[in-house]
Amino acid sequence: MIQKNTIIKGAFVLTLTGVVTRLMGFFYRIFLSRAFGEESVGLYQLAFPIYALCFSFCAAGIETAIARSTAASRSLKDPGRTKAALYSGFTLSLLLAFALMLFIQKEADYLSCRFLGEPRCAPLLVILSLALPFSVMHSCIYGYYIGQKRTKLPALSQLLEQTVRVGAVVFLYWFFMDRSVHTGIALAAAGIVAGEAAAALYCLGNLRKAGDMASPERLPLGAYKKGLGEILSLAVPLTGSRVLLNILQSVEAVSIPVKLQAFGLSAGESLSTYGVLTGMALPCVLFPSAMTNSIATMLLPTVAEIQVTGDVPAMKRVIKKVFFCCFSLGLLFCLALVVTGNFIGRLLFHSAAAGHFIITLAWMCPFLYTNGCLLGILNGLGKTNISFAVNVTGLLLRIGSVFLLIPLFGIQGYLWGLLASQAAVFALCLAYLRFFFFTL
Repeated sequence: MIQKNTIIKGAFVLTLTGVVTRLMGFFYRIFLSRAFGEESVGLYQLAFPIYALCFSFCAAGIETAIARSTAASRSLKDPGRTKAALYSGFTLSLLLAFALMLFIQKEADYLSCRFLGEPRCAPLLVILSLALPFSVMHSCIYGYYIGQKRTKLPALSQLLEQTVRVGAVVFLYWFFMDRSVHTGIALAAAGIVAGEAAAALYCLGNLRKAGDMASPERLPLGAYKKGLGEILSLAVPLTGSRVLLNILQSVEAVSIPVKLQAFGLSAGESLSTYGVLTGMALPCVLFPSAMTNSIATMLLPTVAEIQVTGDVPAMKRVIKKVFFCCFSLGLLFCLALVVTGNFIGRLLFHSAAAGHFIITLAWMCPFLYTNGCLLGILNGLGKTNISFAVNVTGLLLRIGSVFLLIPLFGIQGYLWGLLASQAAVFALCLAYLRFFFFTL
């Protein structure tokens, strides 16, 4: 009962924040599409995978490792182990972030021309790179508090990051418009820097104020080495997974406009179609997943704690309840989006294509909303290699649809690939969890 209440309480806080931030993000994307145009939104979306790849290398695996290590240490009542893991992971992540920031700033032109095939992305990459140190600080502290099941600071930091990001871009846009100064989509990249900086400084201030960063020298050097070893043992497969996934996602993002041109669209039409899909339709379909993502976030420390105690029946009960909750929610929103997709596309985005995309993507909602929780369970069990294999399988199906189906069927072929990918991840996760508990 305690575990259930903890998940519900933590998920409620994160869900409430997630709904608010996604609402802000939802209307923010409408603002971007109207202020800068679909093609500019497509450029922004094209540059973003490079930033996401660098972030994954610096922090994605380390954040999860800190969360799981903190949860296990909390269950064993070992604060020294918790601090050692936090400091070690934080320092490593920050060093990697600064190194990649300098690399991107130096090689932005090469990356934009050679890998993205679009020279106009270079200024966006330079600006986005400035957000890396702040984003990894935010990420590591976020993981630490999630591992302790203290969701107030993670929730407020997310809200602050989104508020500053959106507010800065909207303010600067109107500020320059009043002075008849032309601005481009680079403002959106600058907004990310502002948002991550605000969130990182807020998290650092609260961490120091709470005393969690006090007196690190009290721990012997051996404790930090042990903490670093623990973080690396968990983070390396996760980071490898996230990096490979982001490389594949980058290949996917770059290839979609190219393959749309092979289908017969012009370069401008290809970018516009890509912008409508990733900047309008997908955020709409992903919006309700704020709740399931929050549950998945709380599941990781909960499963890690239960695993330490060895209470298998309790773990099975938690997993079953979460599964049926997420799958039912996915079915509900699937029906809602199928019915209202065209209306949403016309009303919010003034785009018939967006409405068509929303209706097609709606059918993956039951799988999409459940997969986050299933993968969170696997990571909580420490099965990061399995999670990696499942994610790669799903992404390879998506990339296959890009190269094989888009030239034949246009963007519709990619939508079919997305649905097949989510269904495959769903089936593989269920199959492994059934095998895992059967062998216990």
